[in-house]
Amino acid sequence: MPHDVWMPLPPDEIDGLPEGLNHLFWDGGEDFPADPARCVYYVVPYMKPTEVALRPLSRMSSVQVVQTLSAGVDNVLPGLDSLPPGVRLCNARGVHEASTAELTLTLILASLRGIPDFVRAQERGEWLGGFRPALADKNVLIVGYGSIGSAIEDRLVPFEVARVARVARSQRTTARGPVHPLTELSALLPEADVVVLSTPLTEATRGLVDADFLARMKDGALLVNVARGQVVDDKALLAELETGRLKAALDVTDPEPLPPAHPLWRAPGVLISPHVGGPTSAFLPRAERLLRDQLSRFVNHEPLRNVILTTGATNEA
Repeated sequence: MPHDVWMPLPPDEIDGLPEGLNHLFWDGGEDFPADPARCVYYVVPYMKPTEVALRPLSRMSSVQVVQTLSAGVDNVLPGLDSLPPGVRLCNARGVHEASTAELTLTLILASLRGIPDFVRAQERGEWLGGFRPALADKNVLIVGYGSIGSAIEDRLVPFEVARVARVARSQRTTARGPVHPLTELSALLPEADVVVLSTPLTEATRGLVDADFLARMKDGALLVNVARGQVVDDKALLAELETGRLKAALDVTDPEPLPPAHPLWRAPGVLISPHVGGPTSAFLPRAERLLRDQLSRFVNHEPLRNVILTTGATNEA
């Protein structure tokens, strides 16, 4: 009898899935589709709470691969201790770059050009003219220069930005220029008109945007967060927003959903979108393409893509 694959997309709607596996649909519902102990490849339900993603893990004694459909893997990391050694954790690199980069540019342009003000003025029937900042000629700093950060830069270039600076965990050189290590971040912040956060959530990035980080940003700068809410210290951000010194555009918050009474909703100079960087019409074809490729590699005993860590090994996400 073939081993089971659990996936949150209906298998009969995905063309080209490899034979030799029993493809089962589970999107986080109360009832499991089969005995979790038979699952060898677990595709984590997309955009579901952490407790949903983790619920079957402790019973997946035969699992060999845990595959997320998100770029981040922080929601499944707490459950890896229950797994046997040798389980590979893979993320969805290649699925969300286009959508997240699109939203990043949307948030930057909407914030700089005052689109929220225009929407509110339209509701009042008010013609709200005047000069607004342009993205052209601005210095942009991307903190977290992986595949999403690179896709963001691809879309920034046609807008005639003055400069794009790049920061990642480790220093390297790309075709577009140098990527600075996190240790150089404090020196780059005062030069940036727009700071984009696209870093994964790790122990090194949790609370990275604290009072000192924000204080080093120039007056009038815009902070854009398409990473994770926990990367930003909300209290420190609110303190800067209340003075009007900084602006922010946030697709992610801590917590999510943001409670109605949370002060971020009413802070001046803030544009909030409800964590919609990934879920667009671009998601499904790219997720299906990823699963076809990964499962074919799995069946044929070929190296998997996007392996973040292997349980029992010393590498970290």
